[in-house]
Amino acid sequence: MEVKGAPGVGSYGFQGYAVGVPGNLAGPPAQNQPPGAGGAIWMPAPPPPLYCPPGLEYLTQIDQLLIHQQIELLEIITGFETNNKYEIKNTLGQRVYFAAEDTDCCTRICCGPSRPFSIHVIDNLGHEVISLQRPLRCSSCCFPCCLQELEVQAPPGTPVGYVVQNWHPCLPKFTIQDEKRMDILKIIGPCVVCSCCEDINFEVKSIDETCTVGRISKQWTGFVREAFTDADNFGITFPMDLDVKMKAVMMGACFLIDFMFFEHGTDNKQRAGVWQ
Repeated sequence: MEVKGAPGVGSYGFQGYAVGVPGNLAGPPAQNQPPGAGGAIWMPAPPPPLYCPPGLEYLTQIDQLLIHQQIELLEIITGFETNNKYEIKNTLGQRVYFAAEDTDCCTRICCGPSRPFSIHVIDNLGHEVISLQRPLRCSSCCFPCCLQELEVQAPPGTPVGYVVQNWHPCLPKFTIQDEKRMDILKIIGPCVVCSCCEDINFEVKSIDETCTVGRISKQWTGFVREAFTDADNFGITFPMDLDVKMKAVMMGACFLIDFMFFEHGTDNKQRAGVWQ
């Protein structure tokens, strides 16, 4: 999807470098693969453009990401919440990144889906290229002074953007900010974030909310998987020429949305909206 001249986006969200890759370019060998890589085919690394954080050059070549949460057998059998793990792929099915949550057992048990977390995103060489940091915050719009926030670092230790929940009486709303805390994009979800047999879409819009520039979709995975696991599939679409930093922040927003609305709580229920 390509969006030109979206009002309210300005020069922050989009960049004008070329994204073509010579046909004879070969990516680095997929060595030192992270745990759980198996026989996955990794996306070759394109040459990094100027001013691109290391590891984010993969994002210059794509306008869509597929995020598949791995099913944990121990979690299904025992009901014990384990650290989440995700495969992040392009539309060709090539793995772009692998993401793994890093929280302790006590935090997962006591805080459930509202838990603070660190998610480490690694590339095909096993290098951590993105770090997602979620502090402990309120999970309900009943407390508008302490809503959800996520910091995206690329490389780890260097903030490139933030996802900030906005108070709204009935809609899930978020603002995507750059490293200087300037508002870049908005994310607006449906009033009720649960449905049957269809995808649930969170629209990514310009700051003035007049133009749709992307989408984060929680994909329907079937009755069995939806009923017995909280392993979700997501799709993210964005303009090809969107700043790679903002692409990384949109990916972080997807993980935050997953934890806020689609993870099972201690009562084995998911949140249905901003008030639950």
